[in-house]
Amino acid sequence: MYLRHGTFSYLPELTEDELAAQIRYALDNGWPVSIEYTDDPHPRNVYWDMWGLPMFDLAEPDAVLREIADCRAAFPQQYVRVLAYDARLGRQTTALSFLVQRPSREPGFRLARTEAHDRVQRYALQPYATQAPPGARYEEP
Repeated sequence: MYLRHGTFSYLPELTEDELAAQIRYALDNGWPVSIEYTDDPHPRNVYWDMWGLPMFDLAEPDAVLREIADCRAAFPQQYVRVLAYDARLGRQTTALSFLVQRPSREPGFRLARTEAHDRVQRYALQPYATQAPPGARYEEP
């Protein structure tokens, strides 16, 4: 399964030059950039772990690219994403979010259906990855 998550999720993986161009776009707009990682990519899991602090007042993408490389090296089998925040409206708003790394094997999700009163059916996504404990969810078989 290929997880669709973030701005460029239906496009091929970004090259390093394309990644640098997107980060430069965010910096040119004055958006601070943050890097996050997780081993639970459920669509409703918005609480990913932060890699360092958000990076403010940068002019060039080199520092962000270096931090992305460090995060990828530290967590080679987890999802890593880049977020850019726009604070013009007086609150933290995500202006841009995209994956920069995914595990080599993505186990996917199971669609669970439950029936309630009056023939009501409810659906839920349950990730196969969370059947393993945190830290062991994307190990190679």
